[in-house]
Amino acid sequence: MGLELYLDLLSQPCRALYIFARTNNIPFEFKHVELMKGQHRTEEFRKVNMLMKVPALKDGSFTLAESIAILLYLARKFKTPDHWYPSDLQKRARVDEYLSWQHKNMKKNNFFFSPCQVLLPLLTGQPLSPEKLEGVTEELNVVLKQFEEKFLQDKPFIVGNEISLADLVALVELMQPVGAGYNLFEERPKLAAWRSRVEEAVGKQLCQEAHEGILNAKNLTADKIAPELLEHFKHQLLNPRVSRVPSR
Repeated sequence: MGLELYLDLLSQPCRALYIFARTNNIPFEFKHVELMKGQHRTEEFRKVNMLMKVPALKDGSFTLAESIAILLYLARKFKTPDHWYPSDLQKRARVDEYLSWQHKNMKKNNFFFSPCQVLLPLLTGQPLSPEKLEGVTEELNVVLKQFEEKFLQDKPFIVGNEISLADLVALVELMQPVGAGYNLFEERPKLAAWRSRVEEAVGKQLCQEAHEGILNAKNLTADKIAPELLEHFKHQLLNPRVSRVPSR
C-alpha cells in the first residue's frame, strides 16, 4: 500500500502538505476528508488519526499526525532538495525557529482573522462590525510586522536565497479570504514581493489550485456545514471566554 495523505484544502496545514508533495513529485493518494461535513469526526477517520484532525498521513501500517511532523517526514523519506530543510545546522535552525513561532503567532492570528469575516456573518446574519474588525486587524498587523522584521528582513526568502519549508508554511497562512476591503499585501511591498517569489518557486498554477477552495470560502452557506460543526464554530467565535474578538 502506498502513501496516503488525508487532507482538506480548506485547511492551511493541508495546503502546505499538498503543495510540498506535488512540487517534489512525491507519489501519494489524496484522501479527501471534508471538514465542513464533519468527516474528520467519524470513527473511520479516527482509525487513521485518533486526534480526529487533518492532515494525517498513512504510510503502510505507519500513521502520523501534525502537519510539521508530516512535512519533515516527507522531506527526509523522499530526500527532497536540501533547501527545503537545510542540512546546514544554522540554516535548519532558522527553519525550525519560524516553524516554532508560527503556531501561536502567524497561524493563530490569521486563522482567527478570516473566520471573523467569513463565519461570523454566517452565524449571526450580520457583517462583522468595523470596530471588531479593527481590533482583529490590529493584532494581525503586529504579527505581520514581526514576520517582516524578524524573519524576512531584506532576504529573498526566510533562510536566504532559496525557498524552505518555512516560506511554504508562511505562504499558506497568509493566503486566506479577506473582506471589508482589506488586503494583507497591498501596503506591504516587501511582503508582496516575497509572496511572488514563493509562488514562482512552487509554481503559480499549483499555488492557485491549492488555494482555490479557501479563496471561495466567502461563498459558503450554512447548509453546507454539518450542524454539529456550526455549533462548534458558534462556541469558538461567540463565547466571550473563548473568542478573541474584541468586545468593543
